[in-house]
Amino acid sequence: MNSTDVPTRPARRTVSPLPAARRAHRTRPVVRRGPNLTLGASRLSRTLALAALAVMALVWLLPMVWAVFTAFKSDQDASDPLHWIWPQGGFTLEAFRSVIERGDLPLWMLNSFLVSAAVTVITVVVSAMAGYAFSRTLFRGRRWLFTVTMASILVPPQMLIVPWFQQMLTLDLVDTYAAVILPQTVAPVMVFILKKHFDTIPRELEEAARIDGAGHARIFCSVMLPLSRPMLAAVSIFVFIGAWNNFLWPFVSTSDPALMTLPVGITAVKDAYGVQYAQTMASSVLAALPLVLVFLFFQRHIVKSVATTGLGGQ
Repeated sequence: MNSTDVPTRPARRTVSPLPAARRAHRTRPVVRRGPNLTLGASRLSRTLALAALAVMALVWLLPMVWAVFTAFKSDQDASDPLHWIWPQGGFTLEAFRSVIERGDLPLWMLNSFLVSAAVTVITVVVSAMAGYAFSRTLFRGRRWLFTVTMASILVPPQMLIVPWFQQMLTLDLVDTYAAVILPQTVAPVMVFILKKHFDTIPRELEEAARIDGAGHARIFCSVMLPLSRPMLAAVSIFVFIGAWNNFLWPFVSTSDPALMTLPVGITAVKDAYGVQYAQTMASSVLAALPLVLVFLFFQRHIVKSVATTGLGGQ
């Protein structure tokens, strides 16, 4: 038998992995990015949107910049329209020094901090418990009580000044911290916000806690509150700012200078010494500085509360 007659095994053809990879790449779904809903899809629309936002930010910042510049002027330069940007006598700390010396500014700031902190803590605790009750519990009259709570949002706080004052007189709390704090803790808007937030938390987490033997109090403290930290921080900031800037009720509820909050004290000094623009702006800057610091410190919680739901709040 000739060697040429021996059947030979056909050579195995090696398949390069490159065509297969190319085929897999062709069959892979292509994810296309849609247009940006805020700034648009084209470069021109993004440029116009950023320019509009820059103009709006500049318009918003101009009054604040003017107030800060005026606070560092003398009263004579602050009233001079010809030197409204750069004062003729240069910048000075005279307005801040006068405000601190003639008014009890540290005491007013301490009172504002104590009142705002107490209002914030009580409001957040009460609103969180009420929101949890409306969201997760069933009781007789729940729907009607929630309707009344939502209807109270339509009542302006100015209409409640007389009833609040009569209650404080009846309880003999006028000219006390309790009179300034307690009426400001009524916040049906915060109850609604926290109730809607608790509605977004999956009920499976609550059911798992019930299987472990947890009751409403344990679920509220160990499940709901830890998952709601960003929302609670955002609500706390808004309540704190509102209590810090509140003027009408602290002005009505107390006449004791030792209990005056910062807005009431600044107004009393302004009324006693007349309108002095530099000192008025210096007082406003000092009053707004704690709020700016609080907002800068907690701003990430505000963004996180808007961007996340219950599961993303840990």
